[in-house]
Amino acid sequence: MSDRREIAIVRWPGRTPPIEDGLAALLAAYHLRTEAEKGEPAADVAGLPDRYRGEITDPRTAFADDVVLVALLEDAAVGCLVLTSPAMGQSEIKRLWTDPDFRGQGIASALLGAALAHAAENGVDTIRLSVWEWRTGAIALYERLGFTVTQSWDERDQLVCMQRVA
Repeated sequence: MSDRREIAIVRWPGRTPPIEDGLAALLAAYHLRTEAEKGEPAADVAGLPDRYRGEITDPRTAFADDVVLVALLEDAAVGCLVLTSPAMGQSEIKRLWTDPDFRGQGIASALLGAALAHAAENGVDTIRLSVWEWRTGAIALYERLGFTVTQSWDERDQLVCMQRVA
């Protein structure tokens, strides 16, 4: 018998318990950690660049055309992922984040699996993503799921671009 709780992946917004605050907290943690890792720490959400602050304060508008997946353990939001709307058979994964207190439980894998299934169901044949080179655990996970490093479409230094073709 396992003491692991079941992870539910839900599409937001949707007919789920109200999780907007949990999603905002996940996005805030993601952006604050990323900015700190880039050497540009912000003390709080108010110190983040406008575009990131907008995702946190109004995710409904920021991701209006995208699919937002949220991982729930019971009613707590413990992970998130954004899949951009398809364009020319291609979508992009953004904002994959698992609450550090819940890592190692398969949450990121479950979110990625749900995103890949959603993309396939909607005719997407190429999924791309970018990840900071110091996030080696994330890169290893992406590689296990069939993503490969590809030519960069982003000029930012230390950013690794990857894609998976169906």
